[in-house]
Amino acid sequence: MARRRITHQDGRAAVQAWTAGHTDRGSIATAVRYLLEELSDRVPGGAVEVRVPPFGVTQCMTGVAHCRGTPPNVVELSPTAWLEVATGASSWEQAQREGRISSSGTRADLSPVLPL
Repeated sequence: MARRRITHQDGRAAVQAWTAGHTDRGSIATAVRYLLEELSDRVPGGAVEVRVPPFGVTQCMTGVAHCRGTPPNVVELSPTAWLEVATGASSWEQAQREGRISSSGTRADLSPVLPL
């Protein structure tokens, strides 16, 4: 389990602020990082790397983990797309159809574990 850097209280507050339409960089960064931590806590492992530049990255899902270089299973989303799929404001499938998710690898489908 990854070490939590954001308390549940602070993370939930940031997610609620984003949901309410607050778009300041600090709230968005905290919400993104908190939900990435939630993902890695709920679906531990190192088979898939989830990137949300410029705010964070995490690894999740069981399977073959990588040690160096670019991992074989990568998902990359904008902060807005990540917040939407992680909270259920948008479905994984919808975000993919709209081209808001970049993914590669056979395990790079997070739809079974989202929303958080």
